[in-house]
Amino acid sequence: MFQLLHFHLEGQVATITLNNGKVNAISHELIAEFHQALDQAEQAKAVVVMTGQAGIFSGGYDLKVMQSGNDAAMALVTEGSQLSRRLLAFPTPVIAACSGHAVAKGAFLLLSADVRIGVEGPYKIGLNEVAIGMTMHYAGIELARGRLPASYFNRSVLCAEMFDPKTAVTAGFLDMVVPEEQLAAQAQGLAAQLAKLDMTAHGNTKLKSRADFLEFLDEAIEKDRTGSL
Repeated sequence: MFQLLHFHLEGQVATITLNNGKVNAISHELIAEFHQALDQAEQAKAVVVMTGQAGIFSGGYDLKVMQSGNDAAMALVTEGSQLSRRLLAFPTPVIAACSGHAVAKGAFLLLSADVRIGVEGPYKIGLNEVAIGMTMHYAGIELARGRLPASYFNRSVLCAEMFDPKTAVTAGFLDMVVPEEQLAAQAQGLAAQLAKLDMTAHGNTKLKSRADFLEFLDEAIEKDRTGSL
């Protein structure tokens, strides 16, 4: 069923491992498979762990699509933003196990998770859009504004500053950093702990606490859908 990711459900933990080439490019096809995996996780009422290959979480959107024209780029960005929106409103906890570099949409996926665990190492995390000639999309701006500390918002969104994993904790992209060999165990252990929550209470509280944020994000996604980069 899945070609660009690996889905594993064990007990009340669903692990989604991106596996789309050397940079785990976020493509239309990967997003479609991601939604299918989330459908299965939601049906099982499982905690979600999303991760990548060793050394790479995701390098962002598929550049072939992003460079093929404005309409194609905006269609992919809109789908990616809708995926982030789903993760932010997902009825069970979502954990990002950041296995390496997380750039552009890769970093936005971190901002879409409830808890983010990163690995130590020479990895870069951040939003490089303006550094590579892309005007930040509205949904990206709102996602960053809603999840990053104000002191790092400008540095990330306007100045494209990239962070190593430890600094990424301070900047708001990660919550903790662990040795690389401990990432899977830390993520699975946390998932097992979170699986003990009352999921109805968790989901309802998540929606209440993020109601305004999700409304702003919905408006931003619509602006992007009808606009241009």
